[in-house]
Amino acid sequence: MTARVIPDPRPSTAVGPILEVRDVTLRFGGLTSLDGVSLRQERGSVLAVIGPNGAGKTSLFNCLTGAYRPQQGSARFWAGEDAVELVGRSPHRVARLGIARTFQNIRLFPEMSAVENVQVGVEVRARAGALRGLLPTPAVRREEREVLERSHHLLDFVGLGRRAALPAGSLPYGEQRRLEIARALGTAPSLLLLDEPAAGATAAERRDLVTLIRAIAEQGVSVLLIEHDIRLVAAVAGSISVLNFGRVIAAGHPDQIRSDPAVIEAYLGDTDDERSRQ
Repeated sequence: MTARVIPDPRPSTAVGPILEVRDVTLRFGGLTSLDGVSLRQERGSVLAVIGPNGAGKTSLFNCLTGAYRPQQGSARFWAGEDAVELVGRSPHRVARLGIARTFQNIRLFPEMSAVENVQVGVEVRARAGALRGLLPTPAVRREEREVLERSHHLLDFVGLGRRAALPAGSLPYGEQRRLEIARALGTAPSLLLLDEPAAGATAAERRDLVTLIRAIAEQGVSVLLIEHDIRLVAAVAGSISVLNFGRVIAAGHPDQIRSDPAVIEAYLGDTDDERSRQ
């Protein structure tokens, strides 16, 4: 797969943080899903969040995107030069700030074509909005052409240009994953949250995914990644935060994380066993 330049990139060339999470705590009744979680991500970087099942990784994503509201803590996002608080914002307001995500369970419109699925994301930024069908002015028709063109460019970018007319539900699982990424990129995010994008992927699809994530980051889009494939994480992430029972137990460079005794015990298991599984 050859990744192209993302059309109409939104990210700026500014340096500094893109996201700072401080002491986020999320409880469901007597169950604590997140317990004082803190992390910081630099603009344009790839940060991976790993940990065993039930560690709180997806709950963290849900707090950042407005699906859950934590009882404690803050999550500051730099949409531009100034930071804004994410906690308390609805999902559509978070998306408007420039944050997009994919999900553990793929959420496409299976009967719609691949390009139509991407258009759903691109149209989030369209100016005409609901007036498109009511007022088919030259400006509206021009924007419709631009939306369609950008959707096709995004399909090319993720390696699905030849699949544009096919129903999303007919695509192989790995291609559906990439289609979901293309739709998320359609919203022109400056921060992209990927929730286990390699789940169910073949070895070849994982290699393509590494290429794609690197290409996204090279365009200045920050990537926050949940993933169980340690090889993939080590190939794309500049830093890793490890969750266990809702707490951050380690954070640092992939090489540091792989040799951290607490991480090995909680997540990676015995080093020799881990190598044999890979």
